[in-house]
Amino acid sequence: MPPSSIYHERQVAQLCALHALNNLYQRARMFTKEQLDAYCYELTPRIWLNPHRSWLGWGNYDVNCIMYAVQQRNCEAIWFDRRRDPSCLNFDAIFGFIMNIGSTSMWMMMRARHWIALRRIERHYYNLDSKLTHPRRIGDEFQFIEFLRHQLLADNDHELFIIIMREQPEEEEDEEAEQQQFWLKPQYRSLQQSTE
Repeated sequence: MPPSSIYHERQVAQLCALHALNNLYQRARMFTKEQLDAYCYELTPRIWLNPHRSWLGWGNYDVNCIMYAVQQRNCEAIWFDRRRDPSCLNFDAIFGFIMNIGSTSMWMMMRARHWIALRRIERHYYNLDSKLTHPRRIGDEFQFIEFLRHQLLADNDHELFIIIMREQPEEEEDEEAEQQQFWLKPQYRSLQQSTE
């Protein structure tokens, strides 16, 4: 069983993105539905048929909303190229992970998307999926790498986003840090040639 101190929101309506964010940051109401709705309008100022959420207003937020939300907490979401092996990641430099997986909606009998948070808490990694009754311990770093391999290789419908803390407040320094790819182990970082 996971420690009782782990914060874990359970699934309500189509608010898995909201739950994934709060589970990622391990804090109740770090984000609210009202905040995520407001972010959708900031990204695209349309009340009706906003492309970043369900038109019924039940949630179902897209990746743009999630990326914008983590930016409000001085973080960045970086898409992980599934052609790479997860062992290339520098886990000490990573705050957490959000994974998007395909699922079948019984209500509408169609493919839907589901967001889950993955995070190291103390010495172990946990699956903080809001559809679980409680957080599921994955294990240490090696077990987590195997978990990611299985998720990314066994199912072509899963996408992984790495959440990193921004260290530099200025935009130019952020771009420089991103080019350094510090979330990768040094031997896997791309050497970016200047074209100027």
